[in-house]
Amino acid sequence: MIPARLEAVLTDGTPARKLATLFDQAGHRLFLVGGSVRNALLDRPIADLDFATDARPDEIERLVAPWASDVYLAGKQFGTVGVIKDGQVHEITTFRSEVYHDDSRKPEVVFSDNIDEDLSRRDFTVNAMALRIPTDGSSTPEMIDPTGGLADLQVRTLRTPLDPEISFGDDPLRMLRLFRFVSTLGFAPSEDAMSAVRGMHDRLEIVSRERINGELDRLLIGDHVGPALAGLVDTGLAGEFIPELPALALEADPVHHHKDVLAHTIAVVEKASPRLRLRLAALFHDIGKPDTREFGPGGVSFHHHEVVGARLTKRRMSELRYPKAMTEDVSRLVFLHMRPHTYKMGWTDSAVRRYVRDAGPMLDDLNELVRSDVTTRNEKRARAIAGRIDELEGRIDELRQQEELDAMRAPIDGNQVMEYLGLEPGPEIGKIMDMLLEKRIEDGPYSEEEALAMLDEWGRGQSSSD
Repeated sequence: MIPARLEAVLTDGTPARKLATLFDQAGHRLFLVGGSVRNALLDRPIADLDFATDARPDEIERLVAPWASDVYLAGKQFGTVGVIKDGQVHEITTFRSEVYHDDSRKPEVVFSDNIDEDLSRRDFTVNAMALRIPTDGSSTPEMIDPTGGLADLQVRTLRTPLDPEISFGDDPLRMLRLFRFVSTLGFAPSEDAMSAVRGMHDRLEIVSRERINGELDRLLIGDHVGPALAGLVDTGLAGEFIPELPALALEADPVHHHKDVLAHTIAVVEKASPRLRLRLAALFHDIGKPDTREFGPGGVSFHHHEVVGARLTKRRMSELRYPKAMTEDVSRLVFLHMRPHTYKMGWTDSAVRRYVRDAGPMLDDLNELVRSDVTTRNEKRARAIAGRIDELEGRIDELRQQEELDAMRAPIDGNQVMEYLGLEPGPEIGKIMDMLLEKRIEDGPYSEEEALAMLDEWGRGQSSSD
């Protein structure tokens, strides 16, 4: 029986059937492969379609170019030709195997004529299934499953088609992809796969940082992120690209009553909504604790760990080649995540304004990070912290009704300042604008006349100092 999600893809007149006909008429075979087949069998949404064929890349391009709305060839050297038809993306790849040499960051691609060989060189058995697409209305797709992917799909297991040492040796990134699928699918890795990662995690060193952060991003927004992160640390793989994470397991966590800061961190990531920026901040929010640990009469403390953590976050994300904007945002969230805990005596208007100004467009993420950071089993303490955040959000809403809170600015701009004081552009103008904004934060909205009076006072101060 064909899964319902596949019927809509493979019926007469669909792009997949038309592509299959094109290839069949040219003497080639076309198969639907990989995640498309897996997701259909799991009744998960199918986005873009992936195909495999015995045709070589030049032949693929020749066949699809007259038919497609657009063709992109960025992956052609690796055997992949991208096709866009009626707004849908299809990727068609020549049967192949990929092998990394010990000193290489790029795979050597070897083309093949055999679908079974192609499937055997894929990452996991649940992704190593294919459907031969029929080219006439009476035929049904032929399932190709040489490595037992259907059985593993039933028991929700991630197993490599070949010995894991071979599969992970072909592409070491598959070790990280193993835990990405733990997170996104909720499957469990086989014992053989886990053992192989423990023994060869240092091979991840040859994989580019960009490929690593791409897999990490997908892992972090999965529904089962907790077991995935625990597996990364347990196998030693996390130490290859985020060494600060396993270091947290060495730190006691007396506040949250976990056995260590790592367990607390994983719990925070699990609680946070699956938005990448927020979950990255949750992952890094306590990495400053090992460097700030102190022992005193009251026990262990981590004063200013958010300051150290923000610096470490920026360094680690830069090394992983994250975009600068994402790196700045996440490190800022780490820096600010302790701010609400400093306002136990209530929130003044100026404190609320400063908090909103410092958070900027990340305000919602920051508030959720602070809420997610409450993993203590002490219900009284948890209620007290939640109450403070409730109070803070209430004060923000109140001030929003009274004034422009999310785009606070002085009543005059830098051009007006220069014109009024007869100054040229320079650092001094920036200092004056900071002074005007500081008054806006402390006292709330004020008039242009009051701002000009402040400029007069500033000018008198300059004259008296000359």
